[in-house]
Amino acid sequence: MRLSMLTKLKAYTYCSILYMFLFNARVEEFKYLGTTLTNQNSIAEEIKSRLRSGNAGYHSVQNLLSSTLLSKNLKIKIYRTIILPVVLYGCETWSLTLREERKLRVYENMVLRRIYI
Repeated sequence: MRLSMLTKLKAYTYCSILYMFLFNARVEEFKYLGTTLTNQNSIAEEIKSRLRSGNAGYHSVQNLLSSTLLSKNLKIKIYRTIILPVVLYGCETWSLTLREERKLRVYENMVLRRIYI
């Protein structure tokens, strides 16, 4: 019987979590469902990772966003449907400091500036 990659990934994640609880292992950080969890509840690395992923998403659609044939409204819709969800994935659980909030605002302004220029 062949197992799919998703099934293997689920089994690996389940086994690693089970190992942590059974053997009371302490780790500095743990990647779970695409989100990095740390023992200090710090999300600085998570935000850096999300911004890198957002940049990758931006560069994948950069030719569309810099096109003069598309309207500004359509470019904003592309931004909201492709780039923004990647950056804000898991943000419901974040407790932001002012510094992290500023990083997100700076990133958003940078992308919007590129769209409007």
